[in-house]
Amino acid sequence: MRYMTSEEIREAFLRFFEKKGHKILPSASLIPDDPQLLFTVAGMVPFKPIFWGKVEPVYTRVATCQKCLRTVDIENVGKTPRHHTFFEMLGNFSFGDYFKEEAIEWAWEFLTQVLGVPEEKLWVSVYEEDEEAFRIWNEKIGLPEKKILRFGKEDNFWGPAGPTGPCGPDTEIFYDTGYSKGCPEGEECTPANSEGRFVEIWNLVFTEYYQDEEGKLHPLPRKNIDTGAGLERFCAMMQGVYSNFDTDLFQPIIKAIEELTGVSYKTDEEKDISIRVIADHIRAITFLISEGVFPSNEGRGYVLRRIIRRAMRHGILLGMNEPFLYRVVDAVVEKMGKVYPEIIRGKDMVKEVLSSEENRFLKTLEQGMRIFDELVEKKGKIDSQDAFRLYDTYGLPLELTLEIAKEKGVEIDVKDFDRYMKEQQRKSREAMGKVEFARRYEYLESLPEGFKTEFTGYERLEDEAETVLITKENRPLEEAKEKDTVEVVFSRTPFYAEKGGQVSDVGMVEWESGEGRVEYVFEALEGVVVHRIKVLKGVLRKGQKVFLKVDRKRREDTMRNHTATHLLHAALRKVLGEHVRQAGSLVAPERLRFDFTHYRALSAEEIKKVEDMVNEWIMQAIPVEVRYTSYEEAVRSGVIALFTEKYGDVVRVVEVPGVSRELCGGTHVKNTGQIGLFKIVSEESVSSGVRRVEAVTGFHSLELIRRYEDVMMRLKELLGAGENEIVSRVESLKEKVRELERRLSQGRVSEERISEKKLDDGVRLFYGVFEGVEPKHLGGIADNVLNREKSGVVILFSRFGNKVSFVVKVSNDLIGKYDASSIAKSIAKELDGSGGGRKNFAQAGGRRPERLNEVLNRLEEFLG
Repeated sequence: MRYMTSEEIREAFLRFFEKKGHKILPSASLIPDDPQLLFTVAGMVPFKPIFWGKVEPVYTRVATCQKCLRTVDIENVGKTPRHHTFFEMLGNFSFGDYFKEEAIEWAWEFLTQVLGVPEEKLWVSVYEEDEEAFRIWNEKIGLPEKKILRFGKEDNFWGPAGPTGPCGPDTEIFYDTGYSKGCPEGEECTPANSEGRFVEIWNLVFTEYYQDEEGKLHPLPRKNIDTGAGLERFCAMMQGVYSNFDTDLFQPIIKAIEELTGVSYKTDEEKDISIRVIADHIRAITFLISEGVFPSNEGRGYVLRRIIRRAMRHGILLGMNEPFLYRVVDAVVEKMGKVYPEIIRGKDMVKEVLSSEENRFLKTLEQGMRIFDELVEKKGKIDSQDAFRLYDTYGLPLELTLEIAKEKGVEIDVKDFDRYMKEQQRKSREAMGKVEFARRYEYLESLPEGFKTEFTGYERLEDEAETVLITKENRPLEEAKEKDTVEVVFSRTPFYAEKGGQVSDVGMVEWESGEGRVEYVFEALEGVVVHRIKVLKGVLRKGQKVFLKVDRKRREDTMRNHTATHLLHAALRKVLGEHVRQAGSLVAPERLRFDFTHYRALSAEEIKKVEDMVNEWIMQAIPVEVRYTSYEEAVRSGVIALFTEKYGDVVRVVEVPGVSRELCGGTHVKNTGQIGLFKIVSEESVSSGVRRVEAVTGFHSLELIRRYEDVMMRLKELLGAGENEIVSRVESLKEKVRELERRLSQGRVSEERISEKKLDDGVRLFYGVFEGVEPKHLGGIADNVLNREKSGVVILFSRFGNKVSFVVKVSNDLIGKYDASSIAKSIAKELDGSGGGRKNFAQAGGRRPERLNEVLNRLEEFLG
């Protein structure tokens, strides 16, 4: 076998399958369009809808080199030659085209003829019930029976990638490294009886089943091929090394770590583990941040934070007590940027985010480790409550606490950690006054089976309906009387129920001889809309025919803000980058709030660009289009879907052509021109890596401008200035105020007499007592004295009611002879107080101002 670089192997794989009729596609994002998965964990993830049979493939043969991320075995990373978080998976796929025979033959051809791997180095395994795969290997390829191992479902049945999805039997190809035997004496080494000698390099999955929520298998409409070959393992094989970390994929990164830490690789096994952990994790970190994942305490952000903190922990074991990971990013970009240009574009962002997170964690870790050691010293172990306190109060992740305990040999028991976590979440919800509207109300069980409220609010704001259910305090009622507040289910409704960040409609309900006010609307069960109603007049009875009227102005204001939110999202992605993703929103009639992933505050110029872009789209009066389609088709067409949202088979797509396409169940304007003026009113941080913009539209923008005008008019009156003169007039006034404050401070000092006494050694002592001078000003007064007199000791007191503060200042030429800190402590003790500082300056106070005269008379004693 000849030595091949990672670039050569990657290219050879793709070109080989291109010649076999495969379409070469670029790697998909690490962030999948799949609500079941946090990350792309395998090469087949982007093609799951095709494997399901729900989406028709554009190409029936595809080959990719897919970037992937897994953390299920993160504790093994660095300790073994082949465990990784980020890795690249080579794969060839068939969607209803070729099947087992071609997949096996081509894999063998690529390995033995293109890469030149000796046949005697290769073994395979098959699913024990897959006779077809066995015959192909034995009869078509010519592999002897002893080199075809039969394994059970736990070894040779793949998938699904998530709780449900496509799956099937597989056949695995192993490479004999010859490095370690460890097989029974007198027996030939095989992948079944040796530890570490044989490496699985390629897995060919015959995807022919679908696993449902109950774990049952169903035949797919068409049979597919899904293969996965780890590029890192191919590199180790072709470069003649046992460990993936010794390949050209990792060696440049390891060399960068060696240079930064001053620790040489392969000199100490414990330190080698730390170097490998850092080398692996920095690849994952670089790719995740470049794709818009930022450190946080939940979801993908939590996984990233965990990876960063684990890498930093190992950096500390190498003696790195300051941020350093961000300096390794360049080595990752240098090695992989040509293949994945997104990390070149995002390099500066990655380094900025990472540096900030490193600084934050170092402060957290220092405090957390101190508490950890105190707990161990006191109790001799760490229990669930301790681990939760370290997490909740000091930000130490549970995984890190477990690792630290293992390293230090400390007993740890965290079986109740989840209980403490859930209890804290419950208390947090109660403290915030949150109500879980999605809970199953007991009274809903009386509804007809399969009942759903028909929502007509997309088309109209008024509608007729029948009263299906009336309840109060979870009890069904036959009728609701005047002044009652009840929860009512109607057969249909034009009222929008609060969800997806959009607030509920309000309005009126009328019936023969009665009316009520609709105060809040929510979806208690999927498809069941509940109206909270205050009966104003008459009696509302079950079965009553009613007329429902939505507050038109409130709904129209809300629609303006909801469509504006979609435009804002699109503008942020254009101005800041494709890493921007929605992280939450509130759409109300008077304002909109939009949370999004971004690593720093927006500049004034960026805010203006976003505003200009949104207002330009508004002025174009672009029609807002709504259509219904399958989830898979929507995602395939590039529609933005939120990871936090649940979507059914049929989804609603809201599109502003040429600007935005999102899955959304909310209400929107007919065209963007109906939004009116869009104005951002604030931009701030919500949490690490998440920013928040608040904005107004329509008449609320007009109200904002009028408030600004009122302020401007009042300023003009107060300052007696024209509009163009206001800023310069305020700046002039500020300067005058600063000058007056300076003069006032000097005037106070000059009005008080500072006494002087010459000590026996000729040193001059300056002292004085002030009334009501703030302690922070005493130091400045002492500085003025010594600046003028050049040499001496200054002790100044200030009385504040029943307290006294003082400072001690010693000129530089007297340091060593007099100690300001020691003098301050002695005086403070006499005044029933405390204090201290440095040799040249100290500050203190006391609670016995009545002793001040005695202290003044004995000042020389306190100087020692």
